[in-house]
Parts: sequence; C-alpha cells; structure tokens
Amino acid sequence: MTEEELLVEFALTRLDHPGLELEEVAALVVRRVGPQRMLEFAGLTLAHRDELRGAVFPAAVEHVLRVVLTLRGPRD
Repeated sequence: MTEEELLVEFALTRLDHPGLELEEVAALVVRRVGPQRMLEFAGLTLAHRDELRGAVFPAAVEHVLRVVLTLRGPRD
C-alpha cells in the first residue's frame, strides 16, 4: 500500500466517522486493512524507531498517524 493509498483510506474512514480523534481513525484504518498490512505497518514503525520488537497494533496505528501527519504537512 502506498502512502497516498493509505492517506485516501484514512480520509474515507474519517468521512465515515467525523467525530473521532485522529488516533481513533488510524486504529479503524488498521482494523480495516487486515492482519497482513497491520504487520507491515508495525514493521515499518519498528524499523523507523530502530527497535526489534513492540506491540503490533499500536505500532501499526503509529505508522498510519506518522504517514498522515507527514503528508498533511505543516498547519497554517
């Protein structure tokens, strides 16, 4: 999944759940993409942190948030 595809998935999920915080939306995205992508996202987070192990779900959510906030750019 490219970062752009992830951003689209996040945006669509946020449209479905407008009252949720960003982290809650990211958690829904991780649940929607399935276990294989969750492992992929967690692995990317752990590599970014230079860690060998960590909890899969929170690490995957962190990856989604990092991608969304990075592509979103600075706020005015």
